[in-house]
Amino acid sequence: MGTAILLLGNVATCGRICYKRKKINLSQVFAGQTVGIKRVEDRIWLASFMEYDLGYFDDETCRLVPLPNPFGPKVLPMSQE
Repeated sequence: MGTAILLLGNVATCGRICYKRKKINLSQVFAGQTVGIKRVEDRIWLASFMEYDLGYFDDETCRLVPLPNPFGPKVLPMSQE
């Protein structure tokens, strides 16, 4: 694969970033914010905001597959008693 590539991009008001003339839908929540795009494998990229990884996309379909919500509720395991 070679050296990892890191790109920075601003999210448009519609919630998308452009990559090689293709649009990747993130969320309107990120409108105006800068996100990082890092190549993790050939044709596979990781989108991140601040220190949080948002999800992966491939550079052919540019469809973001989200990672679990780091801010979601924490459910504790039930007691085995």
